[in-house]
Amino acid sequence: MKKSLIAFAVLAASGAASAQSTVTLYGIADVWLASTKADGLRQTRVGSGGINQSRFGFKGSEDLGSGLKANFLLESGFNIDTGASSGYTDVAGTTTTTNLFSRQAYVGFSGGFGEVKLGKMWTAYDDISGVTNPGFDSALSPQNNVWMSTGYNGNPGNSVYYATPAFGGFSGAASYSLGENKTATVDAGKIASVHAKYEGGPVFAGVAYQTEKATGAADTKKFTRANASYDLGVAKLLAGYGRVALADQRTTDWQLGADFPVTSALTLSGGYARSKDNTAAGDAKRTGLGLAASYALSVRTSLYGGVQASKATKSGAADVKNDIYAVGIRHAF
Repeated sequence: MKKSLIAFAVLAASGAASAQSTVTLYGIADVWLASTKADGLRQTRVGSGGINQSRFGFKGSEDLGSGLKANFLLESGFNIDTGASSGYTDVAGTTTTTNLFSRQAYVGFSGGFGEVKLGKMWTAYDDISGVTNPGFDSALSPQNNVWMSTGYNGNPGNSVYYATPAFGGFSGAASYSLGENKTATVDAGKIASVHAKYEGGPVFAGVAYQTEKATGAADTKKFTRANASYDLGVAKLLAGYGRVALADQRTTDWQLGADFPVTSALTLSGGYARSKDNTAAGDAKRTGLGLAASYALSVRTSLYGGVQASKATKSGAADVKNDIYAVGIRHAF
């Protein structure tokens, strides 16, 4: 009888714990057919991630009481055209393709104080980076092949991340990634990142800053981003500014665009982007145009298509022109 009561108590406790916990399997399958021109070479290919990188993941949360929750997330990127895992570049500058959870892998806590995460996750800079990019922040966005402030390390490992709660629409976040590869003669790489943003009604505004120092590097690469949008109802106006600095090299980026909800299912998005380098070797300029359309077949499935074209010019060199024409399917689960 005593053993039965103990077993019943264990089962009851287990059931109560399960009732307070959630685990979700989720993902995106995104495939596209594209005609691309790069460096004078035209080719047609099936690719993965025209709008969003294909991925699957597991995420969960446990209510610990008094508003405190324990959270985890494990997310793997993959190329749906080949089935291969997608890799990432770590803080040391090493590209890895064999890790299972190439996008994110973290555990943390959230509550009235905000949220703390430890592991591998998107940096505070990345949280702001693509929010106001026209063309659905995709390969069809005008800044593709144009901006230099998008060339940052977005999801380094060995990271600590903190996000504040929102105060009247204002919030912020900071993250730091430890290279963990220091030797007696070489300093470890490191990535530090912060952002501040405001979200209220039709207005969004955010600024972000990230520094990256590669293993043994003498100089630190510095990224700055400022984005804003205003929703008029009939259209959402989009604007972005970026800056990259490394030693005596400077690059300035900017773009303007808009999202147009034509119907409840159809949305058009387009814009213009520009970038200018100032270096000892001379100035260089890049411009880009992007136009994309997305049609929702359901809550989870959509068709999309569009065009993106860019041009790079530099004194004493031939212009470099690239373009993309593409259609695709995106399914979320």
